[in-house]
Amino acid sequence: MLTDSDVLGFRGRRNEVDPFRPYGFFVEPERAADGAVLQTTTILLSNRECPFRCLMCDLWKNTTTSRVPSGAIPEQIRFALAELPPGDQIKLYNSGNFFDRQAIPSEDFPRIAAQVAHFQRVIVECHPKLTGIHCAKFQQLVGTQLEVAMGLETSHAETLQLLNKQMTTADFARACEELLQESIDLRAFILLRPPQTTEQQGIERAIESVRFAFDCGVQCCVVIPVRAGNGIMDHLQVTGRFSPPKLSSLETVVDETLALHRGRVFADLWDLAQFSTCAACVDKRIRRLEQTNLTQRVSRQVTCPVCG
Repeated sequence: MLTDSDVLGFRGRRNEVDPFRPYGFFVEPERAADGAVLQTTTILLSNRECPFRCLMCDLWKNTTTSRVPSGAIPEQIRFALAELPPGDQIKLYNSGNFFDRQAIPSEDFPRIAAQVAHFQRVIVECHPKLTGIHCAKFQQLVGTQLEVAMGLETSHAETLQLLNKQMTTADFARACEELLQESIDLRAFILLRPPQTTEQQGIERAIESVRFAFDCGVQCCVVIPVRAGNGIMDHLQVTGRFSPPKLSSLETVVDETLALHRGRVFADLWDLAQFSTCAACVDKRIRRLEQTNLTQRVSRQVTCPVCG
């Protein structure tokens, strides 16, 4: 079993971030539950690293080593919103947990809420063990629909333990139940082919994990292909305990879980070309997944004269 020390031992250097500037921001379309395609403002906030050392995570690269000063997060949001075109909904992603008091000072919440209250929906991310009364209080402050995105990662108990997530599926289900009681919407992150998983196991377990998330009341799942690049994952790849999934496996998982008609399923599109083994069809496959994300309909699969 890998521990925090193992994860930290293989890390490289962090990127330098300015506590008064987000390390990324953009607007992109996303399909809503009612079928509308909403312009979605995403701000990647610079703040303290998540206290959980998940095996596959590389988000620590753009974090600080201590909590940012009071006022820094509202200034980051102000800066990004001034640079971006208007959006319909907003994601405040902070490489960790929005409701971790050591990441975002709670005294900043009223100002943050005022900055984003005009959006139809506010989406934040948080570990299931750090949700609670703060979520309901923030929804009251913001006065619009709050959605909390949580990393289930996998419903396979042994793999979840291997990921050093420091939670169980029961913890995830309990957090979902508590948030739903406060009328807070739910989004889940699902991993495709974690370490010590074959390609077929990766597909099957990702599909089962999406089912589990929907059983817990989650309305939207994002399927993320696992990749190397954070140090420990590179080590596991070199030692034969991890292999990245195929692009075709992501297609299969998204197609089969959309066919359940239980909620939205998105493929994580970041740097997808690295998962393809065929240059002849990779662009067409990525465009198909982009359209699937926006339409939430399964279309005809790409046929390739080179790879089949």
